[in-house]
Amino acid sequence: MESGWVDPDEAPSPKPDEPALSHGRPSTDDEFSDPEDFLDDVSDSELLGDILEECPQEADGIDSVVVVDNVPQVGPDRLDKLRNVIRKIFSKFGEVVSEFFPDADGKTKGYIFLEFSSPNAALEAIKNADGYKLDKQHTFRVNLFSDFDKYMNVTEEWEMPQKQAFKDLGNLRYWLEEPDCRDQYSVIFDAGDRTAIFLNDNVEPTLLEERARWTETIVRWSPSGTYLATHHQRGIALWGGERFVQMQRFSHPGVQLIDFSPCERYLVTFSPALDTRDDPQAIIVWDIRTGLKKRGFHCESSSHWPIFRWSINGKYFARMTTDTLSIYETPSMGLLEKKSIKIVGVRDFLWSPADNVIAYWVPEDKNIPARVTIMEVPSRKEIRVRNLFNVVDCRLYWQRQGDFLCVRVDRTPRATQGVVTNFEIFRMREKQVPVDVVEIREPIAAFAWEPQGTKFAVLHGENPRISVTFYNVKNNGKIELIKTLDKQQANAIYWSPQGQFVVLAGLRSMNGVLAFVDTADCALMNMAEHFMASDVEWDPTGRYLVTSVSWWTHKVDNGYWVWTFQGRLLQKRPMDRFCQLLWRPCPQTLLSADQIKEIKKDQKKYHKLFEQKDRMMQYRASKDLVEKRRKLRDDFKTYRKDVQKLFNEQKSLRMELRGGLDTDELDSNTDDWVEEIVEFFVSEETEEVIEE
Repeated sequence: MESGWVDPDEAPSPKPDEPALSHGRPSTDDEFSDPEDFLDDVSDSELLGDILEECPQEADGIDSVVVVDNVPQVGPDRLDKLRNVIRKIFSKFGEVVSEFFPDADGKTKGYIFLEFSSPNAALEAIKNADGYKLDKQHTFRVNLFSDFDKYMNVTEEWEMPQKQAFKDLGNLRYWLEEPDCRDQYSVIFDAGDRTAIFLNDNVEPTLLEERARWTETIVRWSPSGTYLATHHQRGIALWGGERFVQMQRFSHPGVQLIDFSPCERYLVTFSPALDTRDDPQAIIVWDIRTGLKKRGFHCESSSHWPIFRWSINGKYFARMTTDTLSIYETPSMGLLEKKSIKIVGVRDFLWSPADNVIAYWVPEDKNIPARVTIMEVPSRKEIRVRNLFNVVDCRLYWQRQGDFLCVRVDRTPRATQGVVTNFEIFRMREKQVPVDVVEIREPIAAFAWEPQGTKFAVLHGENPRISVTFYNVKNNGKIELIKTLDKQQANAIYWSPQGQFVVLAGLRSMNGVLAFVDTADCALMNMAEHFMASDVEWDPTGRYLVTSVSWWTHKVDNGYWVWTFQGRLLQKRPMDRFCQLLWRPCPQTLLSADQIKEIKKDQKKYHKLFEQKDRMMQYRASKDLVEKRRKLRDDFKTYRKDVQKLFNEQKSLRMELRGGLDTDELDSNTDDWVEEIVEFFVSEETEEVIEE
């Protein structure tokens, strides 16, 4: 049945014995007006619901007014100072149109009224200023003025909240219970259209999960491997559990970059698409567990991502802007002590990976030397300050245990030509933080600390005379030169996550040359090559190394190779338009340093057990291969038997179609065959030969 408007001129006339059609309304023969006692039962919302939704709502003009409680009570002599402090705090959320400070008996009453230029600015003030600690005695409580009617009408009868159903997310760290301690890794291939999760193995990896268009750009594991983050145009999705179900979604249209806090409690996303002056949304800090937005920030440039750098426990995060260093605390996301640190010319900073300590450096300014400062948080106490002269550039490198800080200082001494590099090693655990210096008068290509130890490696020189030098920081206050390896084709240093072993890689322009070195005696274990390799990735245990050629870098020979830590090639895995491989991280061990040392001491006891287990795994792999081949052979025999049976059943039909001729007999007796040669004319070509 079709519905629509009907032209009155085209509507059929009622028959004499039928009432007129009135569409719900009684009508008379003389006119179309309603009787006096008629009640219209059709509401405006039924007729014009979609239009009424867009109708402007009536407002009383107080949606932009907020009430701030717990404001200091001051007299007229301090009122101007209080006004300036309030304006400085609340002007960050929008333009304050008017303000009112009620007073009685010569003092303010402890609450104020602020009117913003828009309701959105008032909401932003409530979101960010509620709970703001002005000092030890005053913590702001901010509410909309329009909410007071709601609070005045709260019922006095208490209702028990409804119980929420428990959502079992499963064991989010199930992969740590793998019996053979095999690690997982993610692979993006087919030009980014497909993403797969594999379980590593010496012979052949096991596919755990594969999905099409799982991500639109890249994937990233959280620092402890609990979550897998996928990028989408509308935001970020987190996946986890044994079947990689979706754990959380964060809506941030146009998101480009993400970063996790080390504790996996917070996620930072960057998108310049929706950032406005009144509503900062370029950078958003999210609570991973609840999926709620904690705070938004403005961002002028993302060239130095991550913009925010986190302390190791996730309690603080810091941001560097022009001449300031801003440190925020969680979970309030407010500035530490309500103010930024004024550092004129600050160039770079870095958190200690073990303590709430920040190191930053400031370049030279006229007659003022450059300086490196180590500061404790939250006290802001300067642990150590070191002045530097003739500085061109500085770079900061923390050792993973936080025992040492290396500051690479590039200088241009007046007496010499060229750049001289000093590596200044700060001993963080010793009294007054003494500094040792190592000087190298060659261009520096790379520097890297040993992850689980006190060694560091420096790649120096120019091609083809590139060398790598290994040093060790001794307990007696000296830096020991271990050894220098000359004539290396390398531009990157990759330490094993467990230390001792290192790979010197010549990536991209150096055609993927690899040198596997054992730093216990600086012996070169193996030299190898993965042509045009673009990336190198160690697994979390330090047992395996992956080199890969990404489709994003080169369009040919895409895939990845798996090596042992000694440089023995285990697998070659070519993949169509392979893009990215990432190992799944593991959380920090719960064992103490003494327990780890005891295990290493007793390692010989387990050596035979490990060898036996390795042989069993190889036997199992060989057995699996034999079983696979046997199954293929049995399947072929079954198929051949079925085909022969069908062939015999169709013999009578073949003879009938061939006039009674039994071709099977001819096949068995080749003497009755007659050979004929049939020739066909295909083409003719004429070529003229010229004799010289």
